[in-house]
Amino acid sequence: MSEKRILLIIGGGIAAFKALLLIRLLAKRGVKTSTVITKAGEEFVTPLSVGGLSGEKVYTDLFSLSDEQEMGHIELSRSADLVVVVPATADLMAKAARGLANDLASTTLLATDKRVLYAPAMNVRMWEHPATKRNIETLRENHALFVGPEEGDMACGEFGFGRMAEPETIVEAIEKILAGKTHLDDLALKPLKDKHILITAGPTREPIDPVRYLSNHSSGKQGYAIARACERLGAKVTLVSGPVAIAPPSGVDMVQVETAREMLTACESALPADVFISVAAVADWRPKTNTDKKIKKDKQELQPLALSENPDILRTIANGENRPGLVIGFAAETDNVLNHAKAKLAKKKCDWIVANDVSGDVMGGDNNTMIIVTKDGADEWSLMSKQDAAHKLALKIVETVA
Repeated sequence: MSEKRILLIIGGGIAAFKALLLIRLLAKRGVKTSTVITKAGEEFVTPLSVGGLSGEKVYTDLFSLSDEQEMGHIELSRSADLVVVVPATADLMAKAARGLANDLASTTLLATDKRVLYAPAMNVRMWEHPATKRNIETLRENHALFVGPEEGDMACGEFGFGRMAEPETIVEAIEKILAGKTHLDDLALKPLKDKHILITAGPTREPIDPVRYLSNHSSGKQGYAIARACERLGAKVTLVSGPVAIAPPSGVDMVQVETAREMLTACESALPADVFISVAAVADWRPKTNTDKKIKKDKQELQPLALSENPDILRTIANGENRPGLVIGFAAETDNVLNHAKAKLAKKKCDWIVANDVSGDVMGGDNNTMIIVTKDGADEWSLMSKQDAAHKLALKIVETVA
């Protein structure tokens, strides 16, 4: 990326401090950074600190005579290889979507003839507001690119999507764009439009009595993240979910179930689909019988728990009459991950197996390491957040079905 130049627009949000690290990371890669800071942005970072890191002049005022004589805002908007907005606040994106130009940042965004990469950051309710969604859709139609936001804790004390992507993630997106190898353009074009993607997520619960059940540690985070990523790429998404403590993704058709048999019925009812992604950690067995009364801890009543095998949802869908064109299974393993995944691929007769090692804190955690196994080989992905893994998997699906 040497000899490249970025125009960085710093918006007004608590995440603005991350722009300082972003400048340092870009400098290490030989990328020069010119900077525009909004008035609100100056409440969080100073032109002095930004200029000290970038070694470049920092621009703040649309009506600065000296700045306009040195480099007018039109030239500023077009002299870089890429414009990056960090953090991209709801206000900045609204101005850009509507073509407003009442300060240096918004004027620059309207005047540029270069691609613009937005790193959104805002409260989760602001992110999910219909007005924000309309603005983002407009920007995407105008070929804007996006990195993030991520899910996590926010400065306001809430939890959800709206947390700005980390500087390392933003740098990775910038590198891809400048190298001309990015799939971020797909976000603007909605490549999964008119595709129906059916996804299962979370655990299932198999009742023993009214207060006990068989289940597992699945949190549903990975399946929900994949549902969000596919929806953002334009897909019609049906998410069949076992019991989880996660808010339903916006724009996704939700079907809530408890047991494996209920999950299979819901999946078959949702067909036909173009893609089926079996992320759920389905209980392999269920009690042969369950009672409507609580089993007491009386030794005379305790009996060995007889089990019946649950239906194999992945194999059933992969071998059914309404088989989707692409069937993807997940394999949660604790040892011999790759070998078990290859065996599962052959046994289930699906197209891909996404294998992951769950011997650590993957189930319930926020990060994942994946191996994508197909008949052509295996592609191992390094450790990343479940949101990033979901986005990467969605883009791989685009390459196959779009």
